[in-house]
Amino acid sequence: MSNPPRLPAPSLRDLGVINWVFCTVASKRLRVENMHLFATLGQHKRLLKAWLPFAGVLLRGKLPKTDTELVILRVAHLRESEYELQHHRRIARSVGLDDAVQAAIFTGPDADGLTERQRILVAATDELVHTRTLSDATWDRLAQQLDRPRLIEFVTLAGQYDALAATLSALRVPLDYPE
Repeated sequence: MSNPPRLPAPSLRDLGVINWVFCTVASKRLRVENMHLFATLGQHKRLLKAWLPFAGVLLRGKLPKTDTELVILRVAHLRESEYELQHHRRIARSVGLDDAVQAAIFTGPDADGLTERQRILVAATDELVHTRTLSDATWDRLAQQLDRPRLIEFVTLAGQYDALAATLSALRVPLDYPE
């Protein structure tokens, strides 16, 4: 990231004991010096505590993990969110989305190497991110793949990661893996 972060690295006092412990444990678990997203959001103590369960429900929701990671990767690619890409490329590999499939996700819905379901999810993600809604035709294609709870989750997941990309960009949150 070429621009400096907008917020200084937080102290224990900035985070409070609970958020400081959480950020420390999360950093050790991920083997990074600082889990910058959590350390940044943790400076608004109530926000981090409210956001974590919401984000967790989306990451472990009703959508298959491969669908969840596909949507996150596509949003991160569209929004050029290197922070999201660094974390979720690793997670996507662990759930079966190898580098070739990830490259196809980044190329778009017409790329070789995607299943029909993946094409529909990529196209719907593109439309939702670009237009902030879904056309009836896209909704109908998506509804052939997803039931009602998963349709709701898809829209919420894409919107959450779009908002997160904006937050990361506006606050200039440093990368956790600066390689």
